[in-house]
Amino acid sequence: MECNCKKSDLSLIEPVLEEYGDVKGSLITILQHAQEIYGYLPVDVLYRIADRIGSSPAQVMGVATFYSQFRLKPVGKYLIMLCQGTACHVNGSEKIEEALCRELNISDGETTDDGLFTLKAVSCLGCCSLSPVMMINGETYGRLTPAKAIEIINKLREESIS
Repeated sequence: MECNCKKSDLSLIEPVLEEYGDVKGSLITILQHAQEIYGYLPVDVLYRIADRIGSSPAQVMGVATFYSQFRLKPVGKYLIMLCQGTACHVNGSEKIEEALCRELNISDGETTDDGLFTLKAVSCLGCCSLSPVMMINGETYGRLTPAKAIEIINKLREESIS
């Protein structure tokens, strides 16, 4: 695991490591705090966590990549989580994904060049009665059509410009 990326301010994670570094079984808690601090889990931060808790970087990376809540790349200002669960799939989530990919010129897991939007297909958002559904920064949008999804994106784009 090599990092040729920019260096993170490791001092930001130190209070978390002070509080949880010696607590057995606290890796997930530490990773959650690190992601809150940095917006994602930079590789150099994962190395620092591994060093502090006496684990290997591979073990820390294994946990970070196993759980879908963790991100290893920065995300856009708006994180679009598009549900692909059974109810959403049956009700047209694939067409919504196609429309969003076309509109944003990205694929699942990518971020727009302007850093505004990241698209992430997820297994289930637990809002089956609203299917098809997407969540953007914690706000749920249901009963979507491709046109309605694009309208929501364009509104967010306009709000971020003004």
